[in-house]
Amino acid sequence: MPEGPSIVILKEETEQFAGQKVISVSGNSAIDLERIEGKVIQAIKTWGKHYLICFDDFTVKIHLLMFGTYRINERKETTPRLSLVFSNGELNFYTCSIKILEGDINLHYDWEEDVMNIKWSPEKAKQSLGEIPNQMICDAVLDQNIFSGVGNIIKNEVLYRCHVHPESLTGKIPHDKIVEIIDECSIYSFEFLEWKKKFELKKHWLAHTKKTCLRCSLPFIKKHTGIKKRRSFFCTNCQQLYI
Repeated sequence: MPEGPSIVILKEETEQFAGQKVISVSGNSAIDLERIEGKVIQAIKTWGKHYLICFDDFTVKIHLLMFGTYRINERKETTPRLSLVFSNGELNFYTCSIKILEGDINLHYDWEEDVMNIKWSPEKAKQSLGEIPNQMICDAVLDQNIFSGVGNIIKNEVLYRCHVHPESLTGKIPHDKIVEIIDECSIYSFEFLEWKKKFELKKHWLAHTKKTCLRCSLPFIKKHTGIKKRRSFFCTNCQQLYI
């Protein structure tokens, strides 16, 4: 599943279509495709892992899920879920979730929850974490209503940077560590973005999919942790367990 930085890249790659009229629309999505035809895109936005095509009175929300893909000014052989054609190109989405959000997009999203948005609020994240003291931090960091855009790669890298065991209970983690985790979720997301653009993301991984801790030269533990059962890679020597 693409994480927030990858969706920001998609936004940057498609901003050429903002202000453009949709000349034709097609696809096998269940949404009302005819509603889009002839409409002008007012803005292209992102909220975490959601890609948002904003029109006057509604927004098309696209979630690429686990295997979603897109093509700009080209097509795959398979039928797209959604195809938008403009006078200066086309945009095609495959194997993804597509929904219509009615009215003002600002009524649907809290931009303070998006770790890459200019309105991102670390204080709001801290308050939200305070409300779930018995939840493992590995689940809390993946909560899209607290850290929108953070996925499993960012989770593993941030917790390794912060020396925190993924199965630590949120309420038991010291205040300074909570603040560090919150800050690093945003910091690492922007680093992820730059590395992704340079096609060098994986070479910067210190924990995700790794077998040995670079700090301790000890084997990493690989385990599906928390309620979400997502893969965690961690060192039991330098990542402290707070329970």
